[in-house]
Amino acid sequence: MFILTHMITSFIASAGFGVLFNAPKKSLLKCGFVGMVGWFVYIWLVNWQYDAVISSLIAAFTIAVISQVFAKMYKTPIIIFSVAGIIPLVPGGIAYDAMRNFVENDYNVAIQLAAKAFMISGAIAVGLVISEVINQMIRKVQFRSRI
Repeated sequence: MFILTHMITSFIASAGFGVLFNAPKKSLLKCGFVGMVGWFVYIWLVNWQYDAVISSLIAAFTIAVISQVFAKMYKTPIIIFSVAGIIPLVPGGIAYDAMRNFVENDYNVAIQLAAKAFMISGAIAVGLVISEVINQMIRKVQFRSRI
């Protein structure tokens, strides 16, 4: 039941952000699917005792790969799927807690939470970039093999 709840809510969150970002109506279900798979990967890795930063990196990489596949299959820009799919991974709760602790003058906890939010955000960015670099390398090799 725990995983099913996470899957449904991450699907709704990703599809909902697709609506907010004016994604085409025909791609909203795909946006929800991308976010759901990314969040499933994240939760699965965290349940296997992986750190949240590493889990976010791998989940973001997975989201980017699926987004690239969907973009090619449905002739749609990658960003439509990747932005909506990344939304469940964004460490908004941790950033909120960091700011709350700053306001409450609990600076040690605030700095720890802010650093964690920063590292998770960086891991998301690195996961997206690594996927794009690998995609570009594959395209370059395919292009050279055609010549």
